[in-house]
Amino acid sequence: MKQPTALITGITGQDGSYLAEFLLEKGYNVVGMVRRSSTVNFSRIEHIQNQIELVSGDLLDQGSLIGILDKYRPQEVYNLAAQSFVPASWEQPVFTGEVTALGVTRMLEAIRTVDPTIRMYQASSSEMFGKVREVPQTEDTPFYPRSPYGVAKVYGHWITVNYRESYGLFTVSGILFNHESPRRGLEFLPRKVSHHVAQIKLGLTDHVALGNLDSQRDWGYAGDYVRAMWLMLQQDEPDDYVVGTGETHSVQELVEIAFRHVGLNWKEYVRQDPRFMRPAEVDLLISDPSKARTKLGWEPQVSFQELVEMMVDADIALLQHQNR
Repeated sequence: MKQPTALITGITGQDGSYLAEFLLEKGYNVVGMVRRSSTVNFSRIEHIQNQIELVSGDLLDQGSLIGILDKYRPQEVYNLAAQSFVPASWEQPVFTGEVTALGVTRMLEAIRTVDPTIRMYQASSSEMFGKVREVPQTEDTPFYPRSPYGVAKVYGHWITVNYRESYGLFTVSGILFNHESPRRGLEFLPRKVSHHVAQIKLGLTDHVALGNLDSQRDWGYAGDYVRAMWLMLQQDEPDDYVVGTGETHSVQELVEIAFRHVGLNWKEYVRQDPRFMRPAEVDLLISDPSKARTKLGWEPQVSFQELVEMMVDADIALLQHQNR
């Protein structure tokens, strides 16, 4: 049987790197799309770079997408690329819309043009729920986004549904709740916490500045979530799925676990800073992943505590290596 080919946009990101590893283990040829940029960071995929093919393309340039699909003829496309940092979407709202919203349409049009049998996964987000209409959130919960990023993701989500219903494309959206890992960017809160805890433990800094400690999120492990992405594209019929743990944890709980793991009292090191309060904070985001559990057979494997401790351990190892 011929090896299947998968195209991953956003392959250099957290999810892209875990997904690439997962698909390689499944025997796929993996093609990763990267933007031509002087600042592209390949650190997350360095260990598998010789096993994947990287190709230049951009969600802002439809011609490049058509060219990539035409050359590599993938059976599956995982559209993970986006301007995905919520605070940055306030500073770059138009760019966020171009990439995170219209970029999805460009990819869908490219698939429709080149090969309508290609199956596409679209990375939707729990940020689409924003000012939540019900708790917990299911696939049928109305969206009320509270940031330009969330608004752009809602567009990307509905255009994916629209192309499925209008053209019969096999397009699915995974409405993923927060998922973290040692590969998460330092600008994201759980990684900011784990990295600062490691720095404090090693005597490299003496505090961490945080915003709202009462804010709660449904946090899971990114390595678990990419398995759900793949499962969605293996179904007989395309559909959308909420993916999360179904549990919620506060920022303070995250902080407590991280500091306790290295034997420190968090109250001695955490300072609250109004600069880190969002203009419009989302309400209680907590998933109801029962559809993914029953239809996909998917469940998270890594607990919240295991995730936080894994991230702290990884950051201690990273800093020790850098400061040798």
